[in-house]
Amino acid sequence: MTAQDDLFGAPPEAPDAPRKSTRSVQPAPPQADDVALAARMSPHVHLGTSTWSYPGWQGLVWAGRHSESTLSRTGLPAYAAHPLLRAVGIDRGFYRPLAASEFQRHAEQVPPGFRFTVKAPSLVTDALLRSEDGRGQQPNPLFLDPTAALQDFIEPAYEGLGATLGALVFQISPLPGGRLARMNEQFDLLHALLLALPKPPTGVLAVEVRDAAWLTRDLTALLRDAGATYCLGLHPKLPPLAEQLPLLRALWPGPLVARWNLNRLHGAYGYEDAEKKYGEFAEMLDPDPGTRAELARVIRGTAGAGQDCFVTISNKAEGSAPLSVRALAQAVVGG
Repeated sequence: MTAQDDLFGAPPEAPDAPRKSTRSVQPAPPQADDVALAARMSPHVHLGTSTWSYPGWQGLVWAGRHSESTLSRTGLPAYAAHPLLRAVGIDRGFYRPLAASEFQRHAEQVPPGFRFTVKAPSLVTDALLRSEDGRGQQPNPLFLDPTAALQDFIEPAYEGLGATLGALVFQISPLPGGRLARMNEQFDLLHALLLALPKPPTGVLAVEVRDAAWLTRDLTALLRDAGATYCLGLHPKLPPLAEQLPLLRALWPGPLVARWNLNRLHGAYGYEDAEKKYGEFAEMLDPDPGTRAELARVIRGTAGAGQDCFVTISNKAEGSAPLSVRALAQAVVGG
């Protein structure tokens, strides 16, 4: 206080200047039913969503309203605090390879028992180099290239994720006609790729496809030989779940990897239609109890045999991924 202040009294305090909020994203208060349901779930069952950055999940996953960018940067700990969300997908690695430090940052934000399902970069899983609108422009020289896969995906993920690694998924994009006509070559490329990769310290390597031409005994034979598994791709471009199960039976015993991507009612190219219809992804608008019941049966059998299950669900499956996870958990336990 200055002498002048002492003579005439201290000046009134200036009002606090507006401060930029530093409040972290908080989880929505857990529902008692979800806590009880989680307690009954096998520790082998890891259910989650395809990512974690949706503002419309306010009240389901988040307490309060947050922007997509805020959730993407700082929402993972709140997501992982949900009693039923024991896994999540990291799909953005499909568009550009992620560094080990990025994987490690995610791993440090989740509790023990949480697992990540990560898509390999399109750099190695798409036979075509594409423009920004998704059109194939020219052949990709690194398609299923073991060196690129090791340097840009496997090594960073193994190093960064550690014990949180669930499934590393090579989702092979739709093949151009010329390659579809030469499937033997594609099987050989995939086989060579998987054989060249070191086994994961935990979790599993998995292959997901978008062409039914892959779904043959040749695929199961090469997966078994390489110690990898088939990822159930619940997508309209592929046969229904029940028709994909023979591949898993041929690989038994082993873990389950499943990604429920898109409701069949939208068709093979219905992502944009689904996104428009489902809005903020806060409601289950297109329940698919048949797929859910079949998937729950497979999860029960797999976990009951002591094998891990890594299952992620998109908002486009039924309208709201957290609600789909809850309904699937109820089906698994209730069955």
